[in-house]
Amino acid sequence: MFTKLLSVSAGLILSVASVASGADNIATKFTIRIENITKPDAFTASNGVKWSLGFSPGVVVVHADKGPVFTSGKKDRGQGLEAQSEDGDPGMLAKSLQGGKGIKSVAVFNTPVGASGPGPITPGAAYEVTISAMPGDRLSLTTMMGQSNDWFYGPTESGIELFKNDKPVSGDITSQIILWDVGTEVNQEPGIGPDQGPRQKTPNTGEAENGVVRDAKDVKYGPAFSKVSSVMRVTIKPAQVPGAN
Repeated sequence: MFTKLLSVSAGLILSVASVASGADNIATKFTIRIENITKPDAFTASNGVKWSLGFSPGVVVVHADKGPVFTSGKKDRGQGLEAQSEDGDPGMLAKSLQGGKGIKSVAVFNTPVGASGPGPITPGAAYEVTISAMPGDRLSLTTMMGQSNDWFYGPTESGIELFKNDKPVSGDITSQIILWDVGTEVNQEPGIGPDQGPRQKTPNTGEAENGVVRDAKDVKYGPAFSKVSSVMRVTIKPAQVPGAN
């Protein structure tokens, strides 16, 4: 679906920082799993065309400061979120985030579990990516809603807490994921828009919107796809839970 639009190599920017400052401060490893739980041809456009939903390669960020990727209600920062959200290409965003204030590590996920090379996750497929973090660290992630002009899934701008009471979080975190509209390109009906990833002739094609980043439930077409738990499952699993039997 997005193959012709991707410029991300399989080895690009995998986790860069292990933040351990002493024998008693050993980073916890987490596995993040993003699953596409939709079915093939599960959606029907207004013209009767049936279409499937895919999610693009994306970025995971471990950070201490809040808001490393975007600010809700503000224009896109021009650091790569547009390419991520319009074309499913996380490369520029990952590079721009590396070394930023409060950022501990950046990782690109681009190869579905069991696949031989990079690509989107189609219905039934999943991505997995491993990160390392310390108490106080937070998680942000981005993945394009593949049948949109400029929508991505991710948590609030402040990210997701990776520890509660110094214990690593574990389990389903889908409820903390939101569908965002980046505001860079005018929205067309999902699944049939001519300037959306599967149909546009070249990347970055479509009428500029000059809007702001906002919850997609507040924009045209957005409410139908803003119930994240109906299309995606995101889970987090620490490699070892301190104190567990």
